[in-house]
Amino acid sequence: MVDWKSLPAFLAVARAGSLRGAAEQLEGTHATVRRQVEGLEAQLGAQLFRRSAGGLELSAAGRKLLPQALEAEASLRQGFNAVRGLDSEAAGRIRLSADPMTAHFLLAPVLGEFLSLYPDIHIDMNLSYAIDSIEKLETDVSIRHVRDLTGDAVGRKLFPLSIGVFASRGYIDRHLHDAGPRGDGLTWLGYGEVPELQAMIAASPFPRATVRHAIADPAMHLHLARAGAGMTFLAAWVQSVFPEMQRVPGTELDQSRSTWVLMHADLRRVHRVRLFVDFLYESLLERRADFIG
Repeated sequence: MVDWKSLPAFLAVARAGSLRGAAEQLEGTHATVRRQVEGLEAQLGAQLFRRSAGGLELSAAGRKLLPQALEAEASLRQGFNAVRGLDSEAAGRIRLSADPMTAHFLLAPVLGEFLSLYPDIHIDMNLSYAIDSIEKLETDVSIRHVRDLTGDAVGRKLFPLSIGVFASRGYIDRHLHDAGPRGDGLTWLGYGEVPELQAMIAASPFPRATVRHAIADPAMHLHLARAGAGMTFLAAWVQSVFPEMQRVPGTELDQSRSTWVLMHADLRRVHRVRLFVDFLYESLLERRADFIG
């Protein structure tokens, strides 16, 4: 009988192309992944990977096994979701993922209200600018600001998320009047080598403003802008939370992204998840004006 515990190791190596990369995916060790793959090869009597200049590549036997292994993985996920769907109580845990800025300044009061209404529901939160995979069961519910929705997720589209050029009122009063016509004399807070942000600066009314610093954290951009250090791109809701912030005159809002409350399709039958998603939707919809700007 095939040891099913070795299939995740096989799939991780196939995806990563190395034992080290597979170990990082599985949050295990290099030696454990090697042992599991070698054990599977011994059971099957076939070599599944061959070493190449680029790492580990699937052998002919590995390529033949891969579709069946992926199908088995998908079936297991479907089974896990089906079991989750049997839960009909307003109790238990919900995993929520969101970006830190939205969570700290907008979600916290909403979550406080929800948890006071449903004290037997517990929230496990992952705050990251990376997107947890709903399809791979990395999270149950996700707040996302995206242009296009893909994957096996369902949910509700709330409203456009407005992104604009913001600075403190003090910075605008001190510097904007004397600036050159294309931003000479003004300062951008930089995100580093991010092509999308560089394109946004180039398309703004201030392409010749000096880009200073390389700060990857949007929250630090917010606090530096509040302190008068320069202009930056932020969500329009910052004005509702920090009145000293102002959209720089002459700039437009970008509404190409929308805010969604998402969950896996199979979790619609889970009572606590449905309660949570409905509550988030209604509560955030009440804050529509803050998001749109």
